[in-house]
Amino acid sequence: MIKIRAIIEVLGKPKEFVEKVIKEMVGKIKEEKKILKYQVFEAEEKKDGVFSSFAEIELEFDNFDGLSLFCFQFMPSSIEILEPDKFNSDSKEIENFLNDILGRLHHNEMVVKKLGIENQQLKKQLDEKQ
Repeated sequence: MIKIRAIIEVLGKPKEFVEKVIKEMVGKIKEEKKILKYQVFEAEEKKDGVFSSFAEIELEFDNFDGLSLFCFQFMPSSIEILEPDKFNSDSKEIENFLNDILGRLHHNEMVVKKLGIENQQLKKQLDEKQ
């Protein structure tokens, strides 16, 4: 068994939408995975009127493949391996590996989202001029 603590984050606006999405994500995880405990935190306003909410979730997986799949499906911001202390490698090595992958994926996702928003704004400006 592999026991982890994961942080799942949602950014966006308005506040109600962010809170709805984080609750839906936790619900989807509960349907598909073995959640031991979780806590969802209220959305808080960040820069430029964007809101952020997160959930802290403890889960168990039968194997490393299940953990990897979870990471790619739900893209947690952070993973902490609670048990076991050792695999064939030190658990911190695997934890660092997963967090590096997740950091790169989140960066790419942010770039794509930013470009999508800029594209929408440019289309709107173009439509207004016509």
